[in-house]
Amino acid sequence: MNNLTIEATKRTPAVNFDFQNHSLSFSGESYPEDSSQFYGEIISALSDYLDEINDQAVQVTFDLIYFNSSSAKAMMRIFDMFDVAAEKNNIIVSWLYEEDDDNLAELGEEFGEDLKNATFKLTVKSTSEE
Repeated sequence: MNNLTIEATKRTPAVNFDFQNHSLSFSGESYPEDSSQFYGEIISALSDYLDEINDQAVQVTFDLIYFNSSSAKAMMRIFDMFDVAAEKNNIIVSWLYEEDDDNLAELGEEFGEDLKNATFKLTVKSTSEE
């Protein structure tokens, strides 16, 4: 299966799905004009990948600065896909946020609460400026 790499834009996050190494990440901001179009390709590739794996450890990282409500709906669908896949795989979802960003921390907690099978880690980003 081919990896999926989407460069970040002003309105869309960077997406890096390294399927061979079972490492998936989202980073940046997400407020595309048409979220169903943007996330459609991502959800399709993710569905194909998750259907193919069994008894696999998969690391997923969300390192988002901001996302709108239509992106949140797409992410809920993605989280549901991870949770179903975690019935047969070790899916570890890491949600990164800045220490002073209570809003993103709370949103991460809400996503994590919905997961029954996948492991969810809420993690403060480390700063390299110290």
